[in-house]
Amino acid sequence: MENLHLFTDRLELRSVEVSDLSNIHRLLSIAEVDEYNALGIPTNTEVTEVYLNEWIDNFRYRKEFVFAIRLKSTEIFIGLISLIVGNPKYKIGSLWYKLDPQFWSKGYATEAVGEVLKFSFQTMELHRVEAGCAIANIGSVKVLEKSGLIREGHKREILPLKSGWSDTYEYGILEKDWVTR
Repeated sequence: MENLHLFTDRLELRSVEVSDLSNIHRLLSIAEVDEYNALGIPTNTEVTEVYLNEWIDNFRYRKEFVFAIRLKSTEIFIGLISLIVGNPKYKIGSLWYKLDPQFWSKGYATEAVGEVLKFSFQTMELHRVEAGCAIANIGSVKVLEKSGLIREGHKREILPLKSGWSDTYEYGILEKDWVTR
């Protein structure tokens, strides 16, 4: 499968490639980005390269679509967004994203999530997309709710963060919800 490009008014979402390594490593090394991230800050670029190569392989097998988020106007890398596709029988995807804090609170995450939902339902023909976030991650709570995902649950102490075990809110959106939003 060739590189995949999705576009919104302000953003280009392009499947990650080897040339994104330094941008991805920088993003994953930002303390504010890591605050609600169970992955942890990579110790060096070789660790980040392992993640990147796994994402590229998963893209080839259509198991996970990790996109570099770039501003269309300047081509600046501002983050990552991913759709993980589960068992084809269930037609469920899981969503995650990370943005550079310089670009928080500008609507970019909501815009990127909206485009990945469109891809999920129109191109991948999924039935459902899910996402979860730490309950203290108010920014992500707002993004998911603005994007039309419905809070369906609260899991206790499931996310191992540096600060300790965190509860999560669990969100979901069905294709019929997305179509009628």
